[in-house]
Formats: sequence, C-alpha cells, structure tokens
Amino acid sequence: MTDPLPPLAELLAEEEELRFASFTNDDAWSLGCALVDAARARSAPVAVDVTRNGHQLFHAALTGATPDNDDWIARKLRVVQRYGHSSLAVGQLWRERGTTFEEALGPDARRYAAHGGAFPVVVRSVGPVGAVAVSGLPQLEDHRMVVSAIRAFLAG
Repeated sequence: MTDPLPPLAELLAEEEELRFASFTNDDAWSLGCALVDAARARSAPVAVDVTRNGHQLFHAALTGATPDNDDWIARKLRVVQRYGHSSLAVGQLWRERGTTFEEALGPDARRYAAHGGAFPVVVRSVGPVGAVAVSGLPQLEDHRMVVSAIRAFLAG
C-alpha cells in the first residue's frame, strides 16, 4: 500500500520552507550530486535534473533509468515553470478540486506532468529561478527524494 498524497496546504508549506539564499552553478552541481548519492544508496533507477533560468546545470541517469524518465522530467519541469509550484502540488490542487490536471488542461496536458518529482528553486530575495527534478520512482517517492535533498542542502 502506498502512502496517501499529502494535502495541498502541506505541499505549499514545504515550498515556503525550502527557499534558498542564493543558487549558483556550483549549488546546482552539489545538489545534483547529493541526489545521485541518495539514489545510489537505495539503488533507485532514476534520472536527476537541476535547472536555473531554463539552463540545465546538472543531469544524470542512473542504472535502470530510461529515456522515458527524461521525458517525464521535461514534462514535470514545464509544470513548475508554468505554475510556480512543485509538480506534486499542482496535481494535488486539481485533485482537491475534484478533478485531475489532465482533465482541466485538456490536450495540452500531454506536454505537462503534474506528478511528483519536480520542485521549484526559489531564491528568497529574487523569486523562482529554476527547478530540481527526479523521475523513476512512484510520484510521492520522487517528490520526497527531492525535498529531502533540498532540506539537507539548505541545512548544510
């Protein structure tokens, strides 16, 4: 049995909590490497991606990841870029409204994936500057992997 998805309010609170003072190319590399280390520790077949201002600064595909994971990452990142919230939060918004993201967006939904795993990089004094994404696990696990890595990075 999988864990139930967290309520939207909890997901938005995570976004408020997990904001950066700054975000450099070196930060993107360090965060990406931390995600790869976490994924390797559990033999997770994931792809990892970190972007800033539309520029891919880090990408890795671990053993077991497929080109489909890259497609999922691109679709999840479009959700973060368009809506300014984590891909899981956007999906949960529509679920709590009694519908689905796909029904609400119609045919355009094929370019987007409101499934867990992409999280906005928000710099406190600037606003949204990028995103971190993981694909390859069930959506809540993808989301938690990203959130855990960002939380550890910010605490470090």
